[in-house]
Amino acid sequence: MPFLKEEYFIESPAEKWIFHAIQKYLIEYNKSPTLEAVMIELKPNTHISEPLYQEIATYLNDIGKSDKNDEQWLINETEKFCRDTALYNATVRSIQIMEGKEKKTVSKEQIPDLLKDALAISFDPHVGHDYIVDALDRFDFYHQKETRIPFNLTYLDKVTKGGLPTKTLNIILAGTGVGKSLFMCHMAANCLTQGKNVLYITLEMAEERIAERIDANLLNVTMDDLMQLPKDMYEQKINRLKKKTNIGRLIIKEYPTSTGHAGNFRALMDELQLKLTFKPDLLIIDYLNICASRRFSYTSNMTSYIYIKAIAEEFRGLAVEYNIPILSATQTTRQGSRSSDLELSDTSESFGLPATADFMFAIISNENLENLNQWMVKQLKNRYNDLNVNKKFIIGIDKTKMRLYDASPEAQKDIAKADDEETEQVTPTSKFQGLIV
Repeated sequence: MPFLKEEYFIESPAEKWIFHAIQKYLIEYNKSPTLEAVMIELKPNTHISEPLYQEIATYLNDIGKSDKNDEQWLINETEKFCRDTALYNATVRSIQIMEGKEKKTVSKEQIPDLLKDALAISFDPHVGHDYIVDALDRFDFYHQKETRIPFNLTYLDKVTKGGLPTKTLNIILAGTGVGKSLFMCHMAANCLTQGKNVLYITLEMAEERIAERIDANLLNVTMDDLMQLPKDMYEQKINRLKKKTNIGRLIIKEYPTSTGHAGNFRALMDELQLKLTFKPDLLIIDYLNICASRRFSYTSNMTSYIYIKAIAEEFRGLAVEYNIPILSATQTTRQGSRSSDLELSDTSESFGLPATADFMFAIISNENLENLNQWMVKQLKNRYNDLNVNKKFIIGIDKTKMRLYDASPEAQKDIAKADDEETEQVTPTSKFQGLIV
């Protein structure tokens, strides 16, 4: 009954009244009515004429005479009826929208959603996890291997327990020009070498500029040398890359700044699946703050907190819907751009973004780190692992080839030592606290 709607029975007044009688009985008595109870409920009145009542009585008598069918078969047939009827109603409504006869204000762009919702109708008997009854299923869940997209960077894989899980939103926090796009391009190139498919959506740089950076990474050529590379040599390198049996596919799509939203990206993925049979294993969005919200328009009375949080929620919903991880980025505040130790509070525009993200980390750079071709990575939020284990660590960077790599063990020791010294400076009297108490 929770899946049935009155609109499924509008073509037959008899069925409509029977549905109402059954629904009313269930609500009042919490059990299925008998045929006699339905007949009594639907006796002739001001709303039900004598001819209609006779039609209802004949309908119910036919049901009473029918053979007892298999319950699972009945459920399957009812599910099919609901889906077919919903699709028919959605088609009729779509025609009314096209002809301007729809009473409610509905745009033509919503027609695909009407049809998609109708086709998605499914009877899901799962109403929650029973702690005792489902204990063994829960144990199996603990020990099943979760699909993840690895970074192939030791410490990032360690703090995420092997990489980015599906149905998650993951955010990079960094200042302007530090290297958010570089990190995302490296991640795209890394996924291709693992045989994964990547959809890279850019709202900041041209499609060709993103591909240029990934070229430098995968073809092992510096950005400067890439410009000087002869066409035949470039073609040879691309052909060698294509011959790798495990190479994935990469689609780069550009949207104008502040126009692309979750609805556009959903339509793009559906189109890629239909036309190219392409389903991404990872969606990269470069970057979140310059996207638009599908639900809200940024007006004069709209705060950036609400707007950016809405975008983050829509992206996370997209990750759940398509069962993929999403990687994106955000800027630091003006004060954070001058900080050598970023915090969640340094997130620009909206604190609702870190509240929604599953994993968020900062990329920190300064003059000393740049001279060593290094970045410091700091965990800011982590739903996959203990945030305080390896909270800060160093990774190497090769900007000429748009690559990241594991830094030396000595670099990790230096950052750990610096943290210890900082802790001692912050709490110089900690060893005397017991005496004071």
